[in-house]
Amino acid sequence: MAVIKQFDSLFDIMEAFPDEQSAIDQLRSIRWKDGAFCPYCGSSRVYNFSDNRTHKCGDCRQRFSIKVGTIFEDSKIPLRKWFMAVWLITSHKKGIASTTLARDIKVTQKTAWFMLHRLRHAARTKSFNRQLEGTVEVDETFIGGKEKNKHESKKQNAGRGTVGKAVVFGALERNGEFRAFHIHSFKGVKDAVEAHVREGSIVMTDEFPGYKGLSKSYHHQTVNHSGGEYVRGFYFHTNSIEGAWSHIKRQIYGIHHWISDKHLGNYLSEMTWRYNRRDIPDGTRMNGLLAQVEGRLRYRELIA
Repeated sequence: MAVIKQFDSLFDIMEAFPDEQSAIDQLRSIRWKDGAFCPYCGSSRVYNFSDNRTHKCGDCRQRFSIKVGTIFEDSKIPLRKWFMAVWLITSHKKGIASTTLARDIKVTQKTAWFMLHRLRHAARTKSFNRQLEGTVEVDETFIGGKEKNKHESKKQNAGRGTVGKAVVFGALERNGEFRAFHIHSFKGVKDAVEAHVREGSIVMTDEFPGYKGLSKSYHHQTVNHSGGEYVRGFYFHTNSIEGAWSHIKRQIYGIHHWISDKHLGNYLSEMTWRYNRRDIPDGTRMNGLLAQVEGRLRYRELIA
């Protein structure tokens, strides 16, 4: 088994993977670091062909490449270009637009858009089995353009500034994980807290009425933003999660400009995945995404 290569720049990637075989070897080293397995039946009885690219299962007799069962399956894009895309989406703090990726790696914008969505599919958190605990900052934000800037046919009824915007709930564990996901109504924020934060934890929020009642199960502390209060006693605040929101919105409005409600959750997966790994080296972050590429995403499923 080849050694997993490390790198810290796009130039290093070009040198580390001068041909397609070297990229295949890297993916195989990462995906099979605990031993080879069949993507069809899971058997460890795997035989290698002399081309060093294809394999065969000794149990189900299926022939396959290392890309089968991953986001790369059936892709005609060389793995070297995929690796460049992985580097760009994991190392750029605000991600990358499909138009920019298309120009950088010489593919169509449609292909680049699909590639980025496959990478977001890999970055998704498969389950939230561990509840956040300790001190957790909780907040909600709204994503979308202003009604006054929309075409007349698309404007909704006038109301508070949240009309026509998508609701995003977030929870950030101090010195721990940040989670953010799209919810259908800001009325569901209390249920989201109860689902993702361990009972008995310290929960810090603003004065939004939707959080009323949390004190029955949590040590609930609020800061009165409307009254000009942003921190109390150097400890009680939601400044950390506000900083995370700022980071996410800079990507949405600065890079993508607009995201549909349908795909918002996928973009949030990418953003939170990268945010939670912001303190590790870029090369380690890239290899980390390559380590979780299991699961195929078809184009027709994405646009359905």
